[in-house]
Amino acid sequence: MERVWGGRRMEHLLGKKLPHGERVGESWEIVDREEAQSVVHEGPLRGTTLHELWTERRAEIFGHGLADTPRFPLLCKILDAQERLSVQVHPPAGVADRLGGEPKTEMWFILDALLDSDLYAGLRRGVTREGFQTALENGTVAEQIHSFPVKTGDAMFIPSGRIHAIGAGNLIIEVQQNSDTTYRVFDWNRLGLDGQPRELHVGASMESIDFTDLEPQATPAQRETVADCAYFRVEKWALDQPRTHSGPGFAIFSVIAGRVRCADREFTRGAFFLLPAETTTREIHPLTAAAAVLRTTVPGQS
Repeated sequence: MERVWGGRRMEHLLGKKLPHGERVGESWEIVDREEAQSVVHEGPLRGTTLHELWTERRAEIFGHGLADTPRFPLLCKILDAQERLSVQVHPPAGVADRLGGEPKTEMWFILDALLDSDLYAGLRRGVTREGFQTALENGTVAEQIHSFPVKTGDAMFIPSGRIHAIGAGNLIIEVQQNSDTTYRVFDWNRLGLDGQPRELHVGASMESIDFTDLEPQATPAQRETVADCAYFRVEKWALDQPRTHSGPGFAIFSVIAGRVRCADREFTRGAFFLLPAETTTREIHPLTAAAAVLRTTVPGQS
């Protein structure tokens, strides 16, 4: 996905093939949406879409106990923020229904950060709805948002309703609910790829922002549980020896360092793969020193 804030680090750091000359901001890696689909790359199910697996082979691939949603419930991305993203918010469920959008809770894992990278999440202490509205009118929104430096390996949980922005210099893995609803409240007075001011959604944003959400903290790099909520659980596995996915149901793995093998396939940094529920091969083997993966599961699997 070309984005005004994107860059080329997925090509330089992860070896991904990018469209020539474009500022690529997003790569949707595990996706089941009308406008985008993951497709099985090889093996007997080659060419099958994630949506087909979800609707036609759910128990075999994903296990039991999952909510009967029309589409696969998660969306996994890589984001390359060469410049900082807009200040934005995703609507909570009740607000999303009223505004015709989709609720979205997400998690960011910092795959690579430059020395001066930062994140914006939540409001500064003392900020009120009235003060924030005044800041919108006089262009001082940035002063209202809680910001802090981050380093490679840190993570940030972004529940729906939390105002946020990704700072420049961050390469991020994002795990989220399957949603594409974002309300931009401020965009640093930046022009879009078409040279025009980018659309803002101030009214919808003001309805969605949780004004009691003050100065949340990032998850430090040394913690194994990166995020745990009603929609997903993400763990960081540092692999100095093989480790087995022993839980029920499926798991999504993303390689965050080194190279690993699962079954007879090898995966390098930036690769994603889905381990089916009924597979008998559940070991992840490190092939290099300091290999590491993120494991994403969905609560309620059986």
